[in-house]
Amino acid sequence: MRTLVVAGYGPAGHRLVQELRALDVSGTWRIVVLAEEPRPAYNRIALSSLVSGRDPAALALPGVPPDALVDVRLSTTVTGIDRAGGAVRCSDGTRAPYDALVLATGSRPFVPPVPGHDLPHCFTYRRIEDVDAIRAAARPGRPAVVVGGGLLGLEAADAVRRLGMRTRVVETAPHLMPLQVDADGGRLLGELVRGLGIEVHCGARTVSVGPRAVRFADGTELAADLVVFSAGIRPRDELAAPAGLATGERGGFLVDARLRTADERIRAIGECAAVEGRCHGLVAPGRRMAGLVARQLMDLEAPSYADTDQPARLKVLGLGVTGFGDVHARTEGAIELRETDHATGAYRKRVLAADGETLLGRVEVSATSR
Repeated sequence: MRTLVVAGYGPAGHRLVQELRALDVSGTWRIVVLAEEPRPAYNRIALSSLVSGRDPAALALPGVPPDALVDVRLSTTVTGIDRAGGAVRCSDGTRAPYDALVLATGSRPFVPPVPGHDLPHCFTYRRIEDVDAIRAAARPGRPAVVVGGGLLGLEAADAVRRLGMRTRVVETAPHLMPLQVDADGGRLLGELVRGLGIEVHCGARTVSVGPRAVRFADGTELAADLVVFSAGIRPRDELAAPAGLATGERGGFLVDARLRTADERIRAIGECAAVEGRCHGLVAPGRRMAGLVARQLMDLEAPSYADTDQPARLKVLGLGVTGFGDVHARTEGAIELRETDHATGAYRKRVLAADGETLLGRVEVSATSR
């Protein structure tokens, strides 16, 4: 029997265990999962539901029943990789030998390294513990600032708003969700968010955080009893350099189209994987990677990972926002077709190739999510 070690137990690691156990009917692999968090894998997309008092246990990802071939070790972080010895070192002082190692360490919130970012009233929005800390610190009626106006930032703003705080979102770009929607869609989104009682400040670069305010590059300030940093994510690839593994230009374990590092026994999947140099910050690509690796481990035919754009959707604040593909029409010869319904507060744009038929991108912003 061979041993697979999975470093990390987020959605990608969880899906890998599911897929491999479903395929491995003869029990070829024993799986050791090393989970940094004190609980099994859970649905991070539903974090906002905890604000209303939902039981965190309800977020647990289903599908891996008790299994003698699966050893999940909670609160156990991988601290190093001994490639020559074929083992990983763990935070509890143990070693876990492997025949194959899959890195599924995910990502961490990006916190701008500005003065005051580590003050007690500053938080990130990534884990169940983050939501617990924000709930404990929230004071209804008091001002709060969410740094980051992207998908994660607006989800965090919705959570803070529902805790009764006077919420402001600040975004460095000229409009909200700059990676997912174009300027016109972003402006409408800003209007809709303001209509829900959340202040929006775009083109605002945070330079420092004080005990009661956030300061910006133009010298202005916003009062803030609570600050949430939700300005994007960065791949967790700190194990790479000490182990002599390459990383992508923007971070992440560098892997080929079959998700293999330069070490034939080590693969990477999910947000920590730089597939041919590119990281993917959504759940769906990580799940697809997990399925491919499971087939490879069982010596079954598996295609190379195909890099496809995944639609980003905002499902909070009662708004419907979708961004897909070349939303900014940067492809040479691209054709932009816009449609605005002022009566319903809806905006749609399609980006077509020069042939007028091939869809390159789509943007939709509406006042009601669907």
